Amino acid sequence: MTRSWSPTARRAVPALLGWAAVAATALPAGSPPRVALTAAFVLAGPGAAALLGRPTIARAAGPDRWAAAVLVLALSLALAVLTAVCLMLGGVFSARTALLVLAAVSTVLAVLPDRPGPVRAWRGARPRPARPGPDSPHTDRPRSDSGPRATRARPRAGGPGRAAGTLTAAALLVLVAACSGSGGGRSNTAGASGAGGGAPGTAATAAALPEGAPPLPASDAPWHLAFDDRFTAAGLDRSKWTTCYDWNDHGCTNAGNGEDQWYQPGQVKAGGGLLTLTAQRRTAAGTDGRSHPWVSGMVSTGRDSWNAPPRHTFTYGYFAASIKVPADPHGFFPAFWLIPAEERGTPPEVDIAEFPNTDQYAHANLHWRAEDGSDQHVGQNRGPADFSAGFHVFAVDWQPDEVTWYVDGTPWFKVSDPGRIPDVAMELVINLAVGYLETPPSGTDSAALQVEWVQVWQH
Repeated sequence: MTRSWSPTARRAVPALLGWAAVAATALPAGSPPRVALTAAFVLAGPGAAALLGRPTIARAAGPDRWAAAVLVLALSLALAVLTAVCLMLGGVFSARTALLVLAAVSTVLAVLPDRPGPVRAWRGARPRPARPGPDSPHTDRPRSDSGPRATRARPRAGGPGRAAGTLTAAALLVLVAACSGSGGGRSNTAGASGAGGGAPGTAATAAALPEGAPPLPASDAPWHLAFDDRFTAAGLDRSKWTTCYDWNDHGCTNAGNGEDQWYQPGQVKAGGGLLTLTAQRRTAAGTDGRSHPWVSGMVSTGRDSWNAPPRHTFTYGYFAASIKVPADPHGFFPAFWLIPAEERGTPPEVDIAEFPNTDQYAHANLHWRAEDGSDQHVGQNRGPADFSAGFHVFAVDWQPDEVTWYVDGTPWFKVSDPGRIPDVAMELVINLAVGYLETPPSGTDSAALQVEWVQVWQH
């Protein structure tokens, strides 16, 4: 005897698919397993979790099965779009966050109580027996079988429309509740002008900024939040970051600077509201054929490999991060900077904040290529100040006609020559290099660069 699955078990399958899609975000962007799991869940998961427990849907046959599939697809896409819009309005949209919300909604739908109804209503109407009249030999049949009361009760079984309507309403309520808390306790006015957008100084932008962050630069055009990571997830969000330059191969380094470190994923830790890049004195054999005396960590919004697409690129915007540099700076080179996405090399280059062998001065630099092909640059230092004593917000506002650098909300350096300002898409990089111009002293065996959050705002 064949035992059929219970409605809850049927709906558990798409819910589990959702959590598998969430787990797949740890895979490199564009990898086939990640793409397949994400597409399958987004197109069918939430709708299937909502509707498969209904006998009117689960037992559909023939043409009705196709109608049920269309209903599942339509409901899934509607919930996916609503999730994306809700998270964008909250200023916290990312692929992983959207999948988390949809997986949670699918799980809730999987355990909702069922309202089973006759399969007959979905499979089509059957001829009704004639209502007995006064002269009928069956007038002694109970009224509940053939009288007006039974006739009125039959439509209550409902069809696919009634089932979909009830469960769609439940799904929307769950989704709205989930999204209302997705902003990490921030004001729900953050979406008044788009994804955390609005004029500078409004409640919209202020609500989308991290706690304690300085206000955005004054501008006639509204801002919208293009990138945001508070490092609250369990581990590095691989949909946003890779751990090497574009030329990585199980590790990487910047050979052009004569640096000593070999960047490795294990030197990058994220979670609990903090990103930590750690440099350690440990020999590592690089795939470049060199033996490197140090290992260290870096993150980039670029590629996993030379031919892969970059995760996130930006042309113009306000780039900000809350950073604490190593307390013993000698021999270390922390940097927060932008590099071209297509040229795979510099210039151009925007150095938002660099600390070569210092924790007292923040260096800002803008690199461009001269007509003869040479690397030209202009820069300025900010200090002295103890940038290792706590977190400071380093930022740059890169616009077509002007580039302005900020420390803790105060502008301190500006370039307004259009011939020097880059106009190409850039990747964002944060790294802790070792051995640039100076070798760490023999008694120093480690250092750490810490980051509380990173944001990119654009017009």
